[in-house]
Amino acid sequence: MIVIFGIGLALVILAIVVWMLLARKLREKYAAMWLVIGLAVLVLGIFPELLLGLTRLLGVQVPANLLFALAIVLLLGVTLHLSWELSQAEEEIRRVAEEAAISRAELESLEARIAMLESTEGRAGQDP
Repeated sequence: MIVIFGIGLALVILAIVVWMLLARKLREKYAAMWLVIGLAVLVLGIFPELLLGLTRLLGVQVPANLLFALAIVLLLGVTLHLSWELSQAEEEIRRVAEEAAISRAELESLEARIAMLESTEGRAGQDP
């Protein structure tokens, strides 16, 4: 029963990732990671003895402990990567905000200069 659940979960993950990728709701660099995870779950679902062999090879006593340890390492990696992406995005947002502020100041300066030129031109046209 658990094998069928594992295979079903893997297929659902893969289907959702492919759908999100095709609908442009998920970027390729993130989709690759989720496709690898989905394929790994599918392989472990189809061949559960691989997990037992890996457990013996690494000296872990319970296969569930190995799965939890791998999940924790994966989540830490994803968290670190997303924190890096967020830092990059914040830097880009700050840079764009500064450029927008500079552009706004230049625009206000030009508008003031135009208004001043129009007012002096209007006065020059009134003088006989």
